[in-house]
Amino acid sequence: MTFSIGVVGVGQFGGHFAHLFKLHPGVTKVYAVDSLPERASEAQATWGLDGTMASFEELLASDVDAVAIFTQRWTHGPLVVQALRAGKHVYSAVPMAISEDEIAAIIEAVRETGLTYMMGETSYYNPATVHARNQRAAGKFGRIFYSEGDYVHDMDLGFYDAYQYSGGENWKATASYPPMLYPTHAIGGVLGAIGGYAVSVSCIGVKDDRGDGVFNKDISMFNNDFSNATALFEMNDGGAMRTNEMRRVGYPSHIRESRFRFFGTEASFEQLATTTVWQDKEGVYDISEQVLTRPSISLDDPSLADVAPELRDAFVSGLAPVHDPSRLPAEFNHAPNGHEGSHQFLVDDFVTAVNYGVIPPVNAWTAARFTLPGIVAHESALRGGERLAIRDFGDAPQLATS
Repeated sequence: MTFSIGVVGVGQFGGHFAHLFKLHPGVTKVYAVDSLPERASEAQATWGLDGTMASFEELLASDVDAVAIFTQRWTHGPLVVQALRAGKHVYSAVPMAISEDEIAAIIEAVRETGLTYMMGETSYYNPATVHARNQRAAGKFGRIFYSEGDYVHDMDLGFYDAYQYSGGENWKATASYPPMLYPTHAIGGVLGAIGGYAVSVSCIGVKDDRGDGVFNKDISMFNNDFSNATALFEMNDGGAMRTNEMRRVGYPSHIRESRFRFFGTEASFEQLATTTVWQDKEGVYDISEQVLTRPSISLDDPSLADVAPELRDAFVSGLAPVHDPSRLPAEFNHAPNGHEGSHQFLVDDFVTAVNYGVIPPVNAWTAARFTLPGIVAHESALRGGERLAIRDFGDAPQLATS
């Protein structure tokens, strides 16, 4: 069983995923689509893709079976619905959407069309999340009553270049994207390990004081001046989860931009930039080596020419000892990976879901649980930390969706 796919937005991130889709034996053809035709042509030549299309609309009108969306983060929701309604399976980069209504529309479209939707949350395969998920399944934590997830990525470490690359002349208007509307690396890493969902939140936003036009309400298309935000969530089982979204922070985000802590009644797990420990009532055990990823390609690889040096670690990190490479196709051996070894697993998840009619791990209902809490947290921050309820859309249907 195989299918064809069009990758929409083949810039720094999308091009690397187009390459992995091309390598996967479950995919027949891969097409590039970009608002800048020269980028689509370059991606076709670089990765040996099967062709280009002039627009998203042309792709939807074609007989291509699926689309992978790597456009600007605030555009995903409407594009996903449009693609599903056009009869295409959808892989979407994070976030799922930027409003509750957009999330509801995606879930309704998935339910009505029976097509596959998957959000590509990299933290689901972050080695820390994988290890904690395994330990939880084995009952090692006891009851997990408190967890933390941090997405700690300073703007100075590559983000200025990335926003200029994607945003053009008015890049400062989009670089002010509210931190809590990009919550899935932190929330998804926690929930990907412990399950469950958030039911309420109180969030504090920290107003920026750099004064360089980024995070300036007068310039921001989002009317946003928060560069950092901290949210405390009440969980459905009575526990608590805290997440940080930081864009002005003295921290080596190129080493580890997502990090986690889990506290249970029997054991706990904590990460810093270069150290990871497992703790129980008898002692502390350094497990850093188990979650350490190895490079998949060189930082000087020609495919990274358009990527800021400070961001390249995210595009080269390969597998860690805790990962299970046996489930991946042999064609991925020695292929580029990225974001703590997650890229190859995410592509394989989507291909497997489409070809075998199974529900992917980060399906529409799970994606909602990873995304909506941040949207509500941002609203809480705008209200001075007011505690707000978070809607839950329920669990994914247990039967195949395609």
